[in-house]
Amino acid sequence: MRRIDYALRLARRFLQCLRDEGWSATWARTRRWWRMARSGQLPSIAPEVTGTLTFQGGWDVHGFWLESAEKSSFRISAPPMLRQRRKVALIGDLNLPQCRKYRVEQLSEIFHEAGVEYIFAHYEDLPRSMDILQDSSHLVLYRLRSSALVTRHLYEARRLRLPVLYDIDDPLFSIPAYTDYRNMSALPPEMVKGFLADAPFYAEVMNLADAVSVSTPALQDHARDFTARPVYLRRNFADRGSLSAKVQQGTSETDAFRLCFASGSQGHEVDFAEISGQIARFLAQNRNRRLVVLGHFDRSHLPQALRGQIECHPFSGYAAYLEHLSRCDAAIMPLTDDLFNRCKSGVRVIDAASVGVPSLVGRVSDMQAMVEDGVTGRVLGDGADWAAALEDLATEKGLAQELGQQARKALETRWSARLDDPVIDPELVRWVAA
Repeated sequence: MRRIDYALRLARRFLQCLRDEGWSATWARTRRWWRMARSGQLPSIAPEVTGTLTFQGGWDVHGFWLESAEKSSFRISAPPMLRQRRKVALIGDLNLPQCRKYRVEQLSEIFHEAGVEYIFAHYEDLPRSMDILQDSSHLVLYRLRSSALVTRHLYEARRLRLPVLYDIDDPLFSIPAYTDYRNMSALPPEMVKGFLADAPFYAEVMNLADAVSVSTPALQDHARDFTARPVYLRRNFADRGSLSAKVQQGTSETDAFRLCFASGSQGHEVDFAEISGQIARFLAQNRNRRLVVLGHFDRSHLPQALRGQIECHPFSGYAAYLEHLSRCDAAIMPLTDDLFNRCKSGVRVIDAASVGVPSLVGRVSDMQAMVEDGVTGRVLGDGADWAAALEDLATEKGLAQELGQQARKALETRWSARLDDPVIDPELVRWVAA
């Protein structure tokens, strides 16, 4: 039954895309979908919401607008934000599990702290999207490019006189960021062309909003090159789900050391290559040491002589990912130095710290802001000796566990839901709650 439901939802999405974007765009999207399916990167389909809707315009939104205009009730007399009550509706792309967790679901904790109601919908669920707008005071559009559906959402939001915030956590709007992003070399040429072609359409929606929020300071600076709108910072943080994770107890063998490298998408072999020689040297020092690779990775890039010390586990859900991670002693997070990577957030550090695992990071991306060198992990600059840093963790009894415990404490005290720095710009809170 679930397979039939899944097939029906795919068919509805195909027909909707065909109606809104035509054969050429729909066929391009379909080819991309099949490539991702074959490579194991197929995103989930956001669950549809059923039940009674207060807004019955649903699929005939144009008829609803026409009837409202004919009855002289199209224009709202006063913007909802003049009322004391605040309610934020988010409409976005909910298909990527990590993005949904960190940019959509966990917002409920921020708004709860601010005394603001919050609700969200997948942008392709038109009835629910229209429904949640009707009694909201603000709209957030998350990770959306221009399309017929997004235009409808914006049209209704402006009819209701709602302030609009655009939220994004990658420089999807930036052709320069894609141009030198070395991870793109692992993707099919057609997919790369698709990303480049889509960039202006993300920038278009960003500039139709009243304000913008992003996930890192580097992305904040870069977004300002593409919009005159105010750009606020709202970092990813440790939500209640992350803080409820079971903290690791260390490895059972006294001389064993398990090192984790997580790869959430294709292309991270390029990042691993930055330190692969040093990792090979570290593993070769003790046959009980293990490299645990989680997610997408081409094994041909791993050192042949040490294959017996390497474990590879595909992603099979967030809980399973944390379970594998919790069995490790440390996590490594190297990144090539390019504009796209500089804009990345510290979600992998959050994941590791939630289960008491310290992170070793470079000075690329916002991960360095979430690690206090020598206290909650290691921050290693250009030319640093990663093998030596790992050797210290592996040979100094209790050091890795102590750093992991401190990382977990920092997560609870500094990087959980709050209404000020370093998690969120207080100006953004005032923009909603004032």
